[in-house]
Amino acid sequence: MKRIALALTALTAVTIAIAPASYAAVDFDELRQENLDKDAVNFDELRRENLDKDAVETIQVKAIDFDELRRENLDKDAVDFDELRRENLGKDAVYEVVAAVDFDELRRENLDKDAVNFDELRRENLDKDAIYEVVAAVDFDELRRENLDKDAVDFDELRRENLEKDAIATV
Repeated sequence: MKRIALALTALTAVTIAIAPASYAAVDFDELRQENLDKDAVNFDELRRENLDKDAVETIQVKAIDFDELRRENLDKDAVDFDELRRENLGKDAVYEVVAAVDFDELRRENLDKDAVNFDELRRENLDKDAIYEVVAAVDFDELRRENLDKDAVDFDELRRENLEKDAIATV
């Protein structure tokens, strides 16, 4: 038993010592070159190209004169946003005038023209709600007893009879 345990311990120690050496043996430069030979993407070259593009964009952004571009566009009949802004600011004054409109007076004028009177409709609908409250106050148990006194159909009794028939049919 000791021999087997000693042999397994020695085998484990040798495996632990050899495994890291086999992983460290990978030559990534060689692998990169093999991939490049297989027409793989050269990321180093792509990185250099993108860095060059960033430098070009930086130069272009710093060299653009936007005021000059605005004047050129205005010469070409482009939209003058400064003028539009001034016009829209002038429209705010129009909204102030609208705010001064007397809506009560307009309502009276519309009522004179046989327009719908929403105040009256509201009152009618409130009256209908009162009718529903009266209906809700009806005592349906009392109505049922009165109907039974008039020899009306007793639905509770019919229900019990049908349940009993179903119980007999399932037995």
